[in-house]
Amino acid sequence: MTSLTLAQKGNPLPYVPGALAEYANSISPGTFSVKWQEGSSLKAKDKVANAVITTDNGEESVGQGPVVAYILRFLPQMSPEISQWLTFALEKLGTAAAFKDLEQAFAQLDHHLQMRSYLAGYTVTAADVAVWGALRASAIFQRNLKLESQQVLGEALLRWYAHISTQPFVERLNESLAQLQANSSKKGGSGENKSTDQGKFDLGLENVEDGKVVTRFPPEPSGYLHIGHAKAALLNEYFARLYNGKLIVRFDDTNPNKEKSEFEESITEDLRLLGITADKVSHTSDYFQIIYEYALQLIRNGGAYVDDTEKERIKEERKEGIASRCRDLSVEENLERFEQMRQGTEHGQLCCLRAKISVDCPNKAMRDPVIYRCNLTPHHRTGTAWKIYPTYDFCCPIVDSLEGVTHALRSMEYRDRNPLYAWFFPALNLRPVAIQDFSRMNFVYTLLSKRKLQWFVDQGKVAGWDDPRFPTVRGIRRRGMTIEALRQYVLMQGASQKNMLLEWDKIWALNKKIIDPAAPRHTALLKRELVPVTIAGGPTESYVKQVPKHKKNPELGTKQTVFSPLVFVDQADAATFAVNEEITLMDWGNAIVSNIERTDNVVTGLTLQLHLEGDFKTTKKKITWLGQDTNLHPVEALLVDYDYLITKKKLEEDDEIADVLTPVSEFDEPAIVDANVASLSKGSIIQLERRGYYIVDKLANESELGLITLIKIPDGKASSMASKHNQNEVKSSTPSKKSQKAAKGSQKQKKQDPDAALGLPQPEDVCNMYKTDPMYGDVQLDNPKNISSMYETSKFY
Repeated sequence: MTSLTLAQKGNPLPYVPGALAEYANSISPGTFSVKWQEGSSLKAKDKVANAVITTDNGEESVGQGPVVAYILRFLPQMSPEISQWLTFALEKLGTAAAFKDLEQAFAQLDHHLQMRSYLAGYTVTAADVAVWGALRASAIFQRNLKLESQQVLGEALLRWYAHISTQPFVERLNESLAQLQANSSKKGGSGENKSTDQGKFDLGLENVEDGKVVTRFPPEPSGYLHIGHAKAALLNEYFARLYNGKLIVRFDDTNPNKEKSEFEESITEDLRLLGITADKVSHTSDYFQIIYEYALQLIRNGGAYVDDTEKERIKEERKEGIASRCRDLSVEENLERFEQMRQGTEHGQLCCLRAKISVDCPNKAMRDPVIYRCNLTPHHRTGTAWKIYPTYDFCCPIVDSLEGVTHALRSMEYRDRNPLYAWFFPALNLRPVAIQDFSRMNFVYTLLSKRKLQWFVDQGKVAGWDDPRFPTVRGIRRRGMTIEALRQYVLMQGASQKNMLLEWDKIWALNKKIIDPAAPRHTALLKRELVPVTIAGGPTESYVKQVPKHKKNPELGTKQTVFSPLVFVDQADAATFAVNEEITLMDWGNAIVSNIERTDNVVTGLTLQLHLEGDFKTTKKKITWLGQDTNLHPVEALLVDYDYLITKKKLEEDDEIADVLTPVSEFDEPAIVDANVASLSKGSIIQLERRGYYIVDKLANESELGLITLIKIPDGKASSMASKHNQNEVKSSTPSKKSQKAAKGSQKQKKQDPDAALGLPQPEDVCNMYKTDPMYGDVQLDNPKNISSMYETSKFY
């Protein structure tokens, strides 16, 4: 194997060759052995350098330039564009560059990345790797990064840098440097400061051997994968790849009452979409016979007994630390009872197998836990072959050991059960497995419990497990979350053990950065009280013109826009116009309001005089509009928005879901959209001018109402992330200025109305923006829980 040695404090820091070498290892594992060495320089061939390549036959390449040239031999053939970016990284971003030249280089990168996820092509290439390495080595870039200086670096560049920083080859490079720093610290040396890159993954894994680490992700196929599961899956994959090891995906199918093949298939698809590829896929049910034999072994060794005490009494005795009356049964009696359980006899069905550990241990998880139960429900894989099933606490350590798992990583909710997990290894003479905890991802106004999510499905409160209000991977995808944003966000959280209640704003803001450069712009007008507008001084007949779908991204192509003597505008816009006011019709030009028709304070018609020589910079109102042509009519759509399912930020143990249920959490508004929207496919993401981002959820022929259904995508702004229900409650409970004045008579108000102080409209001025009927109207779903099929996910990215 070729060895690459990097100087820990080299000038420049050798991140370019280091990152390229680890990138080569991602393509062909084992190509380079990358290691950092203490000091600011390395000596080889009578030269001093920051990086040295040493081949198996002793040949050396010294210095960043020659080392990079050597590494490039092991990468796929470079396109001219990639080669240009490699030159850019080494020359334009080098330490010798002046500050003003670096500023220009940062601006060039930011401009190039405005409409792209990567520098060249649609995936990470050597261009991204080399430029990332040069920026990581740049003290000026790192200083501005620490200050989060968008003015100098640019939003697109910051987004791209954060994304590349989460790539496995970068994490391997950082891990090897961190290991050197840790060793240096132990020896009393002084290492560099901690990296400012996002995504810290310090779990302190012990007994790690490169190439021998095996992790596992064991989902139960009793529901759909949610965002919390995504974190567990991504972290297990991360550590497996970091140490060139293996990842096992094992379906923990030990409860036939809850599990279905449907859930297993959905989990498999969602993992694939997350970019997680298992080295092995297995099922706990594959080991039922072996686990049963271990149970017999435990009984014969006096480590387990069969208890036929009533379930509630067992629960009470465990709570109070009271020994069961069955605890001292003979081995023969326990074996006989366990056989009755296996056969599913009448008495066997009343029994459970319990591990004989402790009666009154302070950790109640250790108080003779149940490890086998009787269940006559047919299993979705094994049918009626088994009538007893092991619990997760029993089968997990057994199968982990048998499958070669070296490190079991799981969320901290299992921390109390870690001693129980470890107890079974010596009790059953099994190879032990190291276990590590990481914090759960908990979000405000969000339930991650499968049991509670199942309640919503069973009660018909949602349309299925892929409902856009659900935190399932499918649910948030259906609401417009991209897989790229989900991966980036989860990895940015790292593997800390600090429990936090997260807001949804950052993940949706990250999603916005990803979709904005690639989302075509379209137009929508609300149908309610739509205003017809006569255009004077304009075309006498309608005509169609091609305009860009995205002014900053010409690669998205053009769309058909109708210019006609009769157009339509929103009532909300028209209601603000005054006669002789000059406005701007977006993508057309300026116009002067010459006539306004009203009925009961509702605008019923407008006449606008085109004034195309007018300057759009001088107008305050720039409005959207839609024209129509005999061959190109606007199409009807339903704009859908959502609130949280619950009104409480954090649910407590004693809270009943029904008590905190949001009365109305789904809103829809009929609209007309430009004709181009009719050709979009399901899952397409667009921006409706002045309204925000939307995802095509249903085509017209799939909707009960025959309308294209567009779901609004949160943009991460505080206004879009706030609970609509709670906002309405605050507004309705706060007296307006008029009511305060009436109540106080002629007395002076001492305090300003809180809503007015915040610039919020007063209740008497607020019209109901949404229809509050459920999205599915009068159509009653016979069995909502069966509705879970998704659209094609390839449209997401």
